Amino acid sequence: VVLFRKPVYTHRRREKRGDSEFLLIIGRELSRAIKVLNNLQTALYELCWHVIQGNLKVDVAAGLLADVMVNIETGCLEEKHKRDHFTQLVGACLICVPDGMLKERLDPETLESLGLIKQAQQFNQKIVKIKTKLFYKQQKFNLLREENEGYAKLITELGQDLSGNLTSHLVLENIKSLIGCFNLDPNRVLDIILEVYECRWEQDEFFIPLIKSYMCEHQTLCHMLGFKFKFHQEPNGETPSSLYHIAAALLQHNLIALEDLYVHLLPLDSSIVEEHKREILEAKQIARKLTMVVVPSEKAEDKEKEKEKEEEKNEKPPDNQKLGLLEALLRIGDWQHAQSIMDQMPAFYATSHKAIAIALCQLLHLIVEPLYRRAAVPKGAKGGLMTPLRSKQAPRPAERFDDLSRDVFTMLCYLGPHLSHDPILFAKIVRLGKSFMKEVKTDDSLLSCFLSIADQVLLPSLSLMECNACMSEELWGFFKLFPYQHRYRLYGQWKNETYGNHPLLVKIKAQTVDRAKYIMKRLTKENVKPSGRQIGKLSHSNPTILFDYILSQIQWYDNLITPVVDSLKYLTSLNYDVLAYCIIEALANPEKEKMKHDDTTISSWLQSLASLCGAVFRKYPIELAGLLQYVTNQLKAGKIFDLLILKEVVQKMAGIEITDEMTVEQLEAMTGGEQLKAEGGYFGQIRNTKKSSQRLKDALLDHELALPLCLLMAQQRNGVVFSEGGEKHLKLVGKLYDQCHDTLVQFGGFLASNLSTEDYIKRVPSVDVLCNQFHTPHDAAFFLSRPMYAHQILSKYDELKKAEKGNRQQQKVHKYIAACEQIMAPVHEAVVSLHLPKVWDDLRPQFYATFWSLTMYDLAVPHNAYDREVNKLKMQIKAIDENTEMPLNKKKKEKERCTALQDKLQEEEKKQLEHVQRVLHRLKLEKDNWLLANSLYSMIGTQKYIFSVFTLLVFSDIIYTVASCTENESRRYGRFLCCMLETVTRWHSDRAVYEKECGNYPGFLTIFRASGFDGGNKADQLDYENFRHVVHKWHYKLTKASVHCLETGEYTHIRNILIVLTKILPWYPKVLNLGQALECRVHKICQEEKEKRPDLYALAMGYSGQLKGRKVHMVPENEFHQKEQPVRSATSGSLQNGPGNTGKPAVTAATASAGKAEEGAVEDSDKSKDKSQAAQKAASKNSTAANKVSSSNGSSTPNRYCTPEKEDKEKTTKEKKEKKDKNPGSTPEAKAGGKDKQKEEKPTDSKEKTPKADKDKRKDDKKEEKSKIDGKSAEKEWSKERDVSNDSKTKEGSKVEKSAGAGSMKSLVPRSEGVESDRGKTAPALYA
Repeated sequence: VVLFRKPVYTHRRREKRGDSEFLLIIGRELSRAIKVLNNLQTALYELCWHVIQGNLKVDVAAGLLADVMVNIETGCLEEKHKRDHFTQLVGACLICVPDGMLKERLDPETLESLGLIKQAQQFNQKIVKIKTKLFYKQQKFNLLREENEGYAKLITELGQDLSGNLTSHLVLENIKSLIGCFNLDPNRVLDIILEVYECRWEQDEFFIPLIKSYMCEHQTLCHMLGFKFKFHQEPNGETPSSLYHIAAALLQHNLIALEDLYVHLLPLDSSIVEEHKREILEAKQIARKLTMVVVPSEKAEDKEKEKEKEEEKNEKPPDNQKLGLLEALLRIGDWQHAQSIMDQMPAFYATSHKAIAIALCQLLHLIVEPLYRRAAVPKGAKGGLMTPLRSKQAPRPAERFDDLSRDVFTMLCYLGPHLSHDPILFAKIVRLGKSFMKEVKTDDSLLSCFLSIADQVLLPSLSLMECNACMSEELWGFFKLFPYQHRYRLYGQWKNETYGNHPLLVKIKAQTVDRAKYIMKRLTKENVKPSGRQIGKLSHSNPTILFDYILSQIQWYDNLITPVVDSLKYLTSLNYDVLAYCIIEALANPEKEKMKHDDTTISSWLQSLASLCGAVFRKYPIELAGLLQYVTNQLKAGKIFDLLILKEVVQKMAGIEITDEMTVEQLEAMTGGEQLKAEGGYFGQIRNTKKSSQRLKDALLDHELALPLCLLMAQQRNGVVFSEGGEKHLKLVGKLYDQCHDTLVQFGGFLASNLSTEDYIKRVPSVDVLCNQFHTPHDAAFFLSRPMYAHQILSKYDELKKAEKGNRQQQKVHKYIAACEQIMAPVHEAVVSLHLPKVWDDLRPQFYATFWSLTMYDLAVPHNAYDREVNKLKMQIKAIDENTEMPLNKKKKEKERCTALQDKLQEEEKKQLEHVQRVLHRLKLEKDNWLLANSLYSMIGTQKYIFSVFTLLVFSDIIYTVASCTENESRRYGRFLCCMLETVTRWHSDRAVYEKECGNYPGFLTIFRASGFDGGNKADQLDYENFRHVVHKWHYKLTKASVHCLETGEYTHIRNILIVLTKILPWYPKVLNLGQALECRVHKICQEEKEKRPDLYALAMGYSGQLKGRKVHMVPENEFHQKEQPVRSATSGSLQNGPGNTGKPAVTAATASAGKAEEGAVEDSDKSKDKSQAAQKAASKNSTAANKVSSSNGSSTPNRYCTPEKEDKEKTTKEKKEKKDKNPGSTPEAKAGGKDKQKEEKPTDSKEKTPKADKDKRKDDKKEEKSKIDGKSAEKEWSKERDVSNDSKTKEGSKVEKSAGAGSMKSLVPRSEGVESDRGKTAPALYA
């Protein structure tokens, strides 16, 4: 057919393209024809195969072929050749298609041509006669022949007692006899049978076989039932339940088809869908009204309207015949047909009607009863036995857990949230799930089914139950067997999706929020108990909605945290778990910013939630795994804001507090044992933390989160500067750094004090692994490893004590030292890889490891702190005895508690004392091997020397240190400087103390000799007055550095220096003019920052007020140190190295220059008009000039950087400039610099020039005592100093600039490249 459909086309193509192309075309057409044939063959094959398999009846298949022929026939009637071909085709198919079917469907002319009929005209006439007889001729029944007696006997026959041996077969024979005898209509007889069955609907076993034996066609019975249902569809009609029952029974036994009966029932499916949509819309409107703010009068009107609507619904319930039939089907256990009806309706529409939900619950009871009795009945529980359904068509009862997937899970999914109508069935399903998790748990398909049931049925049903705490606890018994990931997924679905799927749940959500608002508005500290009960009742059913609202309120009002936490004591275990999920969800809310709008501080909502976490998780037994994992994940993602949560949790649950505003007493207590730390180391003594600490520890160990949290915190602490530094404000970066550091210290302290030795050692790797593999900073690595080494040393020590029993103290010490050597030897080898080889040229790894492995607990015993806490406890005991109102039982308990604490503290003190003695003995033995013999440190390693050199380094220039600190580091640095100044001030205030503690120590030498230290040579020692000059110079340098930081305008500089100054206020400033200079600068800060940066303004105002209060303790400069310098005939230390003629003359020059420099440089006034930028540049130049001048004192001079020829040139140029100046002595630095250089060249002239300088100083002192400092003159002095510093800076060599390091202020410590002689080396002078 395809080949020869277009002969002309193919012929033309052949002419044009040739034979080869024609053959190609022929080939393509053949392939198409073959494909068509293959498709036809496949279709016919599929048709035949379905008939063979039984999927299609033969009649249906033949009908399909006949339909195909009819369709073909319509297209073949016009053309004769097509009609002939069609006739031949049909004739060939007569074998497959019956003649009768062809006669029904084909045209009479076609049938005549096929020979199936004789004449087409005759056949048409016959068809007309038959149709007329069927549709227009009425059958006449002789109703008069029917006798009423027959119907009476029929009713009597059907209404007799059926309890005997009477069977449906015998009754049927009698009915047939009555029909024949009394000429009864068979259809009317069937109708009477149905009527009697409707009256005696419980006799299914009798009537069903009777009807099955009696009836001949299903359609007849279906039409009769449909007529009965139609009769009850009147406006006020009500279909009887018995009719539903017989219809359901006939459906169950397949006597009628559901499709045939369904069309007779009302309402229509479209009406049901519209009603469902209307219910959803009404529910949403109600929810919207509840969330709106409405005037009370309008609210009352709305309530009245809602009541009227509800009354109307209750008065006229719609007669839904489909739901009535559905209920009857469920009652008799016909789940198949019931499921078909429910599929025709919207989801959960049918079960939203209580009767249907209860019927389905009853069917579920019967199915799960055997399995429940076998596997899930609690011990001691007695339940009533349920009689199974008698029908064989009912679903089979479940014997094993696998049987639940057959029907039970499907039924529960259709039931949905309306399982709430049957709490007993709810409990059974939950207990079955609990038994499954305990017994099987390996079947993943069943596990997923149980999770789905929990999501779609159990939790929504709980929402519709009214405050059923028992069901909540039952459900928790099932849920707690799941990991928290599964539980939290269920809670998320429950909270965010379930409430939007059902109209009832939409209303419940709105009502819960409305009730929560009512409770939270009235919640205070005074009514916690009644409000807590209301919260508890509300939370039993809808905890997610309630907690979501409570948390939103806490994020706005942090003063609600305490009453809310106290009011949560009436919650169930499930509610606590849901609360944990809601908190995590609130913390992870992507729509909320974790920083305030200024991008410098953490948002208050996050701080509030973190405080809530700490309080809630401590007070109530809530699982911590989810929260800890959330913090870990956030750290892994580089988000460290949430460390605040971990900090609060550890603080509240373990009682370990991190604060930088600690008192001296608290710091002292922190050097003791754990009991002393808990009693005296924290501001708030959190008691009864044993259980909460154990819970936190278990959560960390069970989920292996202890080490990952430590490592992530340590890594993020150093990484925050680089990851956040480019985008975030420095203030925020500093806060985040502090938060990382503080939380790491807090968390590490918790692990060290709560983990057992085995747990800690098993989880914390060695130092080299921490540093090299995990890239942990060295200080953090040793911080984490330190408890491990302490545990190991003590364990080894105990082992050695047991091996060799000996009570002598000396033996114990040697065993302790041996234990230390065995444990620390691998550590000494491991630390070598942490630094470059040149580091170990001067010190040994043993010293490095010993330094990092010890704590203050190992070095000193805080006896005062122990005594203080013991005395407090004694006072408490005394107060308890004197309290007459306290009951005797409580008195006894409190006294026992205080006594026990007292004993613990005393025992701890004794234990620490023994430990410290062992450690100090160990250090005495080890100290000689800490430093290499050829290193400089081995020659100067004495305590006073190290302190003195260290003090010099500290006070030389604090600008860079202050500028690089975070806020907390500034506080610690200030506390450190305060301690240093306290010691220095103690030496400065009393000559006797100085002579006793400093006079004979090498740290106060002016000359350091290679041959050793001779304590008797007083000429080499720094005397008391020169030390006072040095202290004054340190105060001056502190003032200059402080003023520089205050004038920079940088936030961190100003904040940090104010913090440091506040910390060192007890010991600095002591000199009146230095204090006045600081006061002027701080006052300027207060004026400038009042509107710009309020936090700086608050700091400055606080310091300013305290500084004014300290003014009475300040003294004039001439009282702080003697400005008259003793005249000494000695050569400069830079040229001679003799034992007696160096050092003190240098001091004289240094102190003279320093004194004169301070007179002009420190004074300042309130009327400073310099801009911040100019002040910053000038301050940096001042610092450079001051350092250059000061470096010329003592044994270290600028000459060490250049040749003598250059010295002469510099000296001559400086002298010329000084002569040109109008007032050459007005600039102290210039004076000091010039005089120092003259002394270096001509030491003998110092006798002549010094008295003149002293006279000038006396005059200046008198001026200072008579009048106050003039602001303008002070400002001029500062400007002159800056000018001179500019000159000195331009004249300094490039080598000198390089020696200054990164900044402009040079270190005051002279290098070790000083002039050497055959007798010794020049020591770095303390006062240089």
